Amino acid sequence: MDPLGKLSSLLRKSAVGEQVILELDLDHSVLSNAPANPLEALKLINAPTMRALRDGLRQSASDPAVLGLLVHIGTCQITAAQCCELADLLAAFGEHKPVWAHTESFGEFGTALLPYVLAAHADQIWVQPTGECGLGGVRAQITLLRGSFDKLGVEPQFGQRKEYKTAGDTYAAHEISPANTEMMQQITNSITHWAVDAIAQRRGRTTEQVWASVDAGVLTAAEALEHGLIDRVGYRDEAYAAAREAWTGQQAGLRYVHRHVQASAVRELVASRTKPAIAVVEVRGPIISGRPQRQGSSQPVAALSVVGSHLRAAAADPAVKAVVLRVDSPGGSAVASDAIRREVLRLRESGRPVVACMGDTAASGGYFVSMPADEIVAQPTTLTGSIGVVAGKFVITELKKKLGLVLSDVSSGAWASYLSPNSRFTEQQWAALHRRLDEIYADFTAKAASDRRMLLDELEPLARGRVWTGVDARERGLVDHLGGMGLAIDRAAALAGVKTGDVTVRAVSKLGFLSQLRPAESSEQVSTSIALPTRRFDLDAMIESAAAELGLAAAGALSLPFAIELDAGLGR
Repeated sequence: MDPLGKLSSLLRKSAVGEQVILELDLDHSVLSNAPANPLEALKLINAPTMRALRDGLRQSASDPAVLGLLVHIGTCQITAAQCCELADLLAAFGEHKPVWAHTESFGEFGTALLPYVLAAHADQIWVQPTGECGLGGVRAQITLLRGSFDKLGVEPQFGQRKEYKTAGDTYAAHEISPANTEMMQQITNSITHWAVDAIAQRRGRTTEQVWASVDAGVLTAAEALEHGLIDRVGYRDEAYAAAREAWTGQQAGLRYVHRHVQASAVRELVASRTKPAIAVVEVRGPIISGRPQRQGSSQPVAALSVVGSHLRAAAADPAVKAVVLRVDSPGGSAVASDAIRREVLRLRESGRPVVACMGDTAASGGYFVSMPADEIVAQPTTLTGSIGVVAGKFVITELKKKLGLVLSDVSSGAWASYLSPNSRFTEQQWAALHRRLDEIYADFTAKAASDRRMLLDELEPLARGRVWTGVDARERGLVDHLGGMGLAIDRAAALAGVKTGDVTVRAVSKLGFLSQLRPAESSEQVSTSIALPTRRFDLDAMIESAAAELGLAAAGALSLPFAIELDAGLGR
């Protein structure tokens, strides 16, 4: 018995009458994963999950009581991958019911390209009279920290494979390399061109017309109307009144999409026990060996022990016919990534197809764990690839002098101080580091070529540490399809030889809160962990937490240890 689930099913519907106009408010964030515990659920009570939106829109498309959908774009508190998935859901729903989008403004003195792409998947777009419409484009920023480190007295000593693995440049380079500029320029170009093409298709414009709107800068609502970017200028109440009149729904009630889902907790429980299943295994956050150790950051981690147990549990469950591996990770430990890849291969050997579904990021180690899947689904804006290696250390000798700090190694063994911050690499240690980087890079590229059914000579030019968007990755054979979880589930069902409607989709890790406190019986059973805060003073933990918040933390050699921030108007 799940009392929270039962309560949720009782509260899911409200008495709004026979006719319903659905709403989706993107001033609220959208959760790609269900809350982990009751406290988190209370904090996010108004934030729908992507699954609830996906199920709600699919069911409502054939519901005669539903007249249409009103989408409030607002501040658009979603990620780029969520924006793409929602756009596909709106387009699919729009084939059956009308969809109108309304917003106060597409940006204020800035770009709002991706929120507009989402709105373009509606039949009508409304902007209030004082609003703006700034398509603008996509901006990324390259950050080099070496000059700051020099002033602090910190010496970065890093090796990388190869020229596009520019995470090492972030720490050690004084100037932006041509490879770094080329890669980042292609990322921004790729997303902007994809967005322009999508807008042109959805709005019935030519790409030249859309580019003219992009290059025009920030447009007023009246100018956006002249450019054919919006359909009506009006406030929220005017958009709602017009929708009621057009849809003959003056007496219709309003209900959020995720509150209109017809499923109940009891029905879901029965289905999960009686229907064949597609299991969902999460790989979220930096990939690490072992288990999560401390709560130094609010960000999730993909711990080998947890992810591995989930994959083994799926393989041992006779009801599971296929698995969707949902990856949203910048990578991390090379050893842990390889171990997860092995579990994916063993899962496939059991006769269960695996489809990898990439989120906003599935790069380096994130790509390593995705590439053995039967098929890979990515969003157009997904950052993936980064088939390369980076490793090294920071030497703080000069910093200690400036601070008057004494930190001295007392070691036994020739290699005990190999990664110590208190000494520089010797020539022998540099040689060992480069040898190891070469070994990991050779292993990564060889396995990537094998998994993607390519010759090594074809794969290697696509590697070299280079980050690709989902659009570019598909063109180069690094992923198979562009889409989100809906498509990944459909492909998993097709590969398993079952119909999507005949299976239940469930997360392997979905345990009740009390079940999380029960220890696993073996390494073949689903395990979880609850990270508890540490009370002791831990300088290393403080540094790791600060680095993670700045997007500079690296969990291992297969990392994307810097955050590629894309400014395209989204709130997240």
